Amino acid sequence: MIGTAFAVLAALGCLYLLYAAYAAAGARRDADASPDGPAPTVTLLKPLHGAEPGLFENLSSFCAQGYAAPVQIVCGVQDPADGAIAVVERLRAAFPHADIDLVIDPAQHGANRKVGNLINMLPLARHDCLVLADSDVGVSPDYLRRVTAALAEPGVGAVTCLYRGVAAAGIWSRLSALAIDGHFLPNVLVGLKSGLARPCLGSTIALSRARLTAIGGLAGFADQLADDYAIGAALRAKGLRVAVPNFAVRHSCTEGSLADLWRHELRWARTIRQIEPGGHLGSLVTHPLGWALLAAVTGAPTVGAALAVGAICCRMVLLRMLARRFGTDAAPPLWLVPPRDVLSFAVFAWSFCGRTLTWRGRSYQLRGDGSLRRAGRNE
Repeated sequence: MIGTAFAVLAALGCLYLLYAAYAAAGARRDADASPDGPAPTVTLLKPLHGAEPGLFENLSSFCAQGYAAPVQIVCGVQDPADGAIAVVERLRAAFPHADIDLVIDPAQHGANRKVGNLINMLPLARHDCLVLADSDVGVSPDYLRRVTAALAEPGVGAVTCLYRGVAAAGIWSRLSALAIDGHFLPNVLVGLKSGLARPCLGSTIALSRARLTAIGGLAGFADQLADDYAIGAALRAKGLRVAVPNFAVRHSCTEGSLADLWRHELRWARTIRQIEPGGHLGSLVTHPLGWALLAAVTGAPTVGAALAVGAICCRMVLLRMLARRFGTDAAPPLWLVPPRDVLSFAVFAWSFCGRTLTWRGRSYQLRGDGSLRRAGRNE
C-alpha cells in the first residue's frame, strides 16, 4: 500500500516536470524596451564577503554596461582584512573610468550581516535609483537598461531577476548549479505561470530610494534571513508589485565540498519552509525520483524502477528546455541527474528536522517569523 502511494507521488512528479518543461518552453524573451524619457542615474550596491571564485568577473560585468546614464558602484565589506578589497582595487585598475566606491565598515546592525553591510554602504549612494545585487551575480551588458525599463512601468515598486547556475569549479559546484537550473528555476517559472509565486530575489532588487524609505529602510530587515523576500512583501503591502523581467542573470556556484553544498541548500530549504510553509510542503511533488526509489524498495519494485527511469528522462527534457530558453549550459551528463535529484530529495526531507542553519561559518536559529538568532545566545 505504501509503495503504491510513493508510486503515485512519483507519477505526479513526472507530470510536474513535464509541465515545468512546458512552462519553460512557453516563456518568450521580452522585446527590447527602454524607459520613457532619459535613463535614470543608478547606484549599484554590491555587498561583498571574501574573494570568492569568479568575483572579479562578476563585478566586471556590472562595469561593462551599455547604459546611457551615469552609474555609481558601491562595494562594501565589514572586515578590513577581507580578501574582496584587493579584488575591488583590481577592478578599479581595470576600469579606470568607472565610478567605484569602497566602504570598509565593521559596524553590525543585526544578525543578517549582508543587510548590515548594505546599511553601512547606503550613505555613499548618490543616485535615487538603487540596484542591490549579490556578489555572486554576473550580468549581460543590457542588464541595467532592461531592469530600469521594468522599474519604470506603472505600479512597479521593485524589479527582481531570475537566475541560472554557473559552476565555478569541481563536482560540488556543478551539482549546485544543477540544483538551480533543474529545480529552483523551473519551480519559479511554474509558480509565476500559475500565479502562486511572488518572488523577490537577492540576485537583483532594483527600487527607488523613496520606495525603500516608504517601507522603513533597510534597518527593518537586518535580522531577516530572507531579506529579499521580506523587502518584496513589504512593497506588496504598499500596493506595489515586484516585476520579474523575462531573462536570467548568472549565479556563480562556488561550493567546494559536499558539506558546503549541504549547508547552503539546507539553509535555503529551511528558510523557504519558514516563509512559505504550504508551498514548501507542496514541493514534495517536485521530487519524483526520490518517491520512485522509495516505491521500488517498499513493495512496488517494477513500477518504482520504471518511474525512476521516467523521472530521470523528464528531468533531462526539462533541463534541455531551460537551456534553450535561458542560455544555460547544455544539459548535463546523464550520470549527474540521479545524484542531484536524490540529494535534493534528502535536503527536502531533512529541512523539516529542526531550525538550525549555518551561514558564512556561523550557526543560527531560525525563529518563527523568519528572523535569525545566533545559536547559543539567549534572547
